[in-house]
Amino acid sequence: MTAPGRRSSTFTRLLRHGFTDPSAAGRLLDLDDLAPLRDDAVLLDALGATADPDLALRGLVRLVEAQPPADRPALTTTLLAAKPFRDRLLGVLGASEALADHLARHPHDWQALVTYEAADLHPGVAEFERGLAEAVDPVTLRVAYRRCLLAIAARDVCGSAAVAQTAAELADLATATLRAALRIATAAAPEDAARCRLAVIAMGKCGGNELNYVSDVDVIFVGEAADGTEEAQALQAATRLASHLMRICSETTVEGVIWPVDANLRPEGRNGPLVRTLSSHLAYYQRWAKTWEFQALLKARPVAGDAELGAAYVDAVSPLVWQAAERENFVPDVQKMRRRVVDNIPAGHVERELKLGPGGLRDVEFAVQLLQLVHGRSDAGLHSGTTLVALEALAAGGYVGRADAAQLDDAYRFLRAMEHRIQLYRLRRTHLVPEGEADLRRLGRSLGLRTDPVNELNREWKRHAAVVRRLHEKLFYRPLLDAVAQLAPGEIRLSPKAAGQRLEALGYADPAAALRHLEALSSGVSRKAAIQRTLLPVLLGWFADSADPDAGLLGFRKVSDALGKTPWYLRLLRDEGAAAENLARVLSAGRLAPDLLLRAPEAVAILGDPEGLKPRGQDHLEQEVLAAVGRAGGAEQAVAAARGVRRRELFRTAAADLIASYGTEDNPREADPGALVDRVGRAVTDLNAATIAGALRAAVRAEWGEELPTRFAVIGMGRFGGHELGYGSDADVLFVHEPREGVDEQEAAKAANRVVTEMRRLLQLPTADPPLLIDADLRPEGKSGPMVRTLKSYEAYYRRWSLVWESQALLRAEPMAGDRELGQRFVELVDPLRYPMEGLGEEAVREIRRLKARMETERLPRGADPTLHAKLGRGGLSDVEWTVQLLQMRHGWAEPGLRTTRTREALAAAHAAGLIGTEEAQTLDEAWVLATRVRNAVMLVRGRAGDTFPSEPRELAAVGRYLGYAPGHVGEMVDDYRRITRRARAVMEELFYGA
Repeated sequence: MTAPGRRSSTFTRLLRHGFTDPSAAGRLLDLDDLAPLRDDAVLLDALGATADPDLALRGLVRLVEAQPPADRPALTTTLLAAKPFRDRLLGVLGASEALADHLARHPHDWQALVTYEAADLHPGVAEFERGLAEAVDPVTLRVAYRRCLLAIAARDVCGSAAVAQTAAELADLATATLRAALRIATAAAPEDAARCRLAVIAMGKCGGNELNYVSDVDVIFVGEAADGTEEAQALQAATRLASHLMRICSETTVEGVIWPVDANLRPEGRNGPLVRTLSSHLAYYQRWAKTWEFQALLKARPVAGDAELGAAYVDAVSPLVWQAAERENFVPDVQKMRRRVVDNIPAGHVERELKLGPGGLRDVEFAVQLLQLVHGRSDAGLHSGTTLVALEALAAGGYVGRADAAQLDDAYRFLRAMEHRIQLYRLRRTHLVPEGEADLRRLGRSLGLRTDPVNELNREWKRHAAVVRRLHEKLFYRPLLDAVAQLAPGEIRLSPKAAGQRLEALGYADPAAALRHLEALSSGVSRKAAIQRTLLPVLLGWFADSADPDAGLLGFRKVSDALGKTPWYLRLLRDEGAAAENLARVLSAGRLAPDLLLRAPEAVAILGDPEGLKPRGQDHLEQEVLAAVGRAGGAEQAVAAARGVRRRELFRTAAADLIASYGTEDNPREADPGALVDRVGRAVTDLNAATIAGALRAAVRAEWGEELPTRFAVIGMGRFGGHELGYGSDADVLFVHEPREGVDEQEAAKAANRVVTEMRRLLQLPTADPPLLIDADLRPEGKSGPMVRTLKSYEAYYRRWSLVWESQALLRAEPMAGDRELGQRFVELVDPLRYPMEGLGEEAVREIRRLKARMETERLPRGADPTLHAKLGRGGLSDVEWTVQLLQMRHGWAEPGLRTTRTREALAAAHAAGLIGTEEAQTLDEAWVLATRVRNAVMLVRGRAGDTFPSEPRELAAVGRYLGYAPGHVGEMVDDYRRITRRARAVMEELFYGA
């Protein structure tokens, strides 16, 4: 029995050596089987140096117990006498539970770690082939494989092999294993082997000599007929051999699996034949292959089977790889490929993903491969399948900044080391950083972090991931600036040709102009140029993420030229995290927002203020506009000030809309398109109402001072009254007045008409600001009727002459400017017309249907596609609005919720009242929102209003990006539009026409 004092002393000693369960460790050390080792201080030190002393001791006990009694002294004696062996064995046992299991099953395999010759420090394929030479079936192959893996893991955890060397050794072991598996398959079917030549081409990490401990081994099989054999028979034989090889490695046996062999990178993927001839491979790659397939071929390397055929394959496909950048779809493919693929990662895993998450291994590998594809066509020095070798070559050639390459190299090595140690523990394929405290502690200690392993590990991991995230985009763009900058002696720059190639690959249509802009922005030694050189690499990436990178860069140059001397501009972009990205999104998304910004570039300050993108309400805007009008010297100056406010607010609204539609790195895109439409509609309506109020005040002051001889109100109609204006909408209005007490009616009418004429003139004056067009054609008698009427005149007309279409138009009537009390009395006057008691009669319903049918045949522009016209086409705005308005006129008298000028509110009220089913209401709402967004998108992209999708490819792509479609998916966008509006039309025909 152990004395209490000795127990306490042992407990403390074990705790000091890193054991987390000293009591259990003490009991294990007291076992009779460990008697020769128990009191050896050197052993305790060696256990304490491992990643997990508790795990190492448990593994050691299992290994000793598994030895035949006669062999135990040899193990314990060697363990005590040979420090290198002790470090290797305990290091493996403390890092890998799976390899401890292997040693317990195969207790003599510890001897593989005893002697190390010089060649053992850097084994290659030949050494591993010797280690697998005696394997004759899948089971013995697995045992021999893990024996070799023991030696690799020992060198890894003891630090005698760096992470890149370990990855290369794992790839060499995989090569030897594929050869052994093919040898076993050939022995099982010698007649098949005689009929064909079969080459195994390694792809992915195996092909790149940078394999993980546990990873799919990607391969492609190439087959040819042996002399005297028909090709079809030869390919069948080769397919059987290849299939058997895959099963030998992949199937589960009593010794588990080695790793899955994955042949899905072959032409046509899993749908294509497993084995093809060389000519068949070439025919596919020349005609059908996509950019990502050439990216995958960067790592193609013959590893097993017919060496001559394998070499011929690589020689044949290699030129195609380096010509990929000249292919027609390379740029859109690259734009798609550059987007990080995190959508398929479960939300709870994104932050723990070492490979695919933001700042992960995939970011580094993809960036390096893309730069190889762009520049490897003219520089053979970049033709390496190994990530770190290629990164070094990119830096040496000036394609990547040396400092950036060094940081990226360091981060990649650390992340790969983490990946290796995570997989080594249980030899399972995973890229998730564990969450458990014990797992994180073991992982941290295995990487040499001993003081506070968990916190140190998290800190180092986040630091390296942040470096990758920061450099991932800059890697593409910083050398472009060096290409046009003054460099220190000895520095290497991109040639103009190489810089142009890179810009083309990133979507710039005019690389020469882009380089001129970069030179103008970043050349010189001023502080301004230095800040631009810091900003531009990131901005160029954001521009390239848009449908028109050239426009984004040109716009940025113009804004910078206009504001370059102001002290706050570059400071805003540099220091306010969101400002630079917001500006890049706005400048590269179309013409409208940049045009508005360039008329008053100081509005860029809006983009850096967290509150800056929120719309101002009508009262706030009207107060600002009326104050500006009051300060102005004359009517024209007053309205110029009001239109300036409108231009600024239009920019604010457009910028907020674009940023919410695109999303940013920190804020995902707005998921509810209806919310975006409502926000734009309200904001544009409010700012137009405030502008009209300002024009009215200016017109009155210029001739009458503070008071007009007649009370005057502006009634919003159409989309204006419905708070649904788009960027390119006119303001539909009615004008109403009422003579003040004691004023002659004719004098009042003349004053009212002069005010209307002056307002319209002022709002359409040619200036740098966009005009506001006022349309009064919905007034009684249309263009033939008086422009402005008294309230009594409206009452008399509507009582005697009103037509049903006028009652329908009045559904949108809402006071917008002028005398509020008069405006409210106008609304009370028209309410009985638009919401008639007991609803519309059948004759009126027939008349509305007849008008709608006539409009469909007469108003659609000649040559327009009725399935794609957002306003008048099938299932477009008109269909939805007439359907909703008919429901309002039939049931508004009884359902208060229907008494609104807003289409979506009325539709929701109709649904709540049971007048329309849930599915039908959703269908109509979805179509209305989509059609509205298409019109907004066309205006944002083209700078002028339109009701159909643009025909120019870049403009169409920009509309797609605004609507949430990735590059290359405009066809899907148009198909979706047709599908959604077709369904809306079917609902409309049932509800409106009663079909």
